[in-house]
Amino acid sequence: MQDQLSRKEFLQLGGLALGGLALQPLSLSTLAAKPNEAAGLARVAVKELRLYSEPSYQSDVVATRSRDQLIYVFEEFESELGPDFNPRWYRVDEGYAHTAYLQPVETKLHTPQVQINPAGELFEISVPLTQSYRFTRARGWEKLYRLYYLSTHWVTGITEGPDGALWYEITDELLKITYHVLAEHMRKVPANELTPVNAHIPLHQKHVEVSIREQRLWAYEEGALLMDTKISTGIPYLVSTNGIPTATPTGSFTVFSKMPVRHMGDGNITADVEAYELPGVPWVSYFHEWGVAFHGTYWHDNYGNEMSHGCVNMKPHEAKWLFRWLMPESRYGQVQSLGNGTRVVVS
Repeated sequence: MQDQLSRKEFLQLGGLALGGLALQPLSLSTLAAKPNEAAGLARVAVKELRLYSEPSYQSDVVATRSRDQLIYVFEEFESELGPDFNPRWYRVDEGYAHTAYLQPVETKLHTPQVQINPAGELFEISVPLTQSYRFTRARGWEKLYRLYYLSTHWVTGITEGPDGALWYEITDELLKITYHVLAEHMRKVPANELTPVNAHIPLHQKHVEVSIREQRLWAYEEGALLMDTKISTGIPYLVSTNGIPTATPTGSFTVFSKMPVRHMGDGNITADVEAYELPGVPWVSYFHEWGVAFHGTYWHDNYGNEMSHGCVNMKPHEAKWLFRWLMPESRYGQVQSLGNGTRVVVS
């Protein structure tokens, strides 16, 4: 094997030993903590993150952090100093960090399943990050993608990994390749989490509105508002590699395809963490022929600002609810659901 790594090193790849962190899960649900008590944990989701002396981009930079480092969060609040579209900041060890490129994460280890349906079972990453490996006879075990908290994946098998522990085999639904992840770092998504929401409501009684100017989404059912949340739509005038505009298209559409997992990006097989590769994008609901969709996002937390290549970025738990509520109805374990679905109006 080319890469024979220790158990300790693999735990570090899951963010379980970074900075001497304990193994109990941490959550950002608590807005404020005691002065010396962390309220949560966040992963740096950008190449370089700046920490400031005050909760303002105009204050002094006091430190930096690199991609995939973990940061203790002591308080989450909205700063009077903005920015207006997303005034949320964290108080951290050395100062203040804007939430834009910090992903709230937890660490939860799971007992591996000893049997896996080869047709595929839906799992999600349950640690801040984990390193996947691909095995070839010619080169042995080689690093591939880093997979991140709350990304979803189709698990199609289980085997002994490069550290001798149990590893799940993931089949990439876009590239049709397989790679492996330490099984303890993944949680099976149970059927009761994906039951359709109000599927009995007639199709014409559900619709979604998206405002590009306000960066908000509203979901209506029988005239009642069920969801009102900040989102991130496409950044206009980005350089497109495929000729498709990066601004979110406006008009009236219908959801026609839903996938609980989608590999987005350039489709390259690479271990470069700076490459535009987003395997395991969760809860994808397509409504435009260019491949524009609602989906969960694990690479930023900057809702209220344009951030995407055209899709409508959402918090993962909100995208999951919308996925369940939108038509066409999706059956548990189904790779793709097709049909004439819920109306979507983008303005």
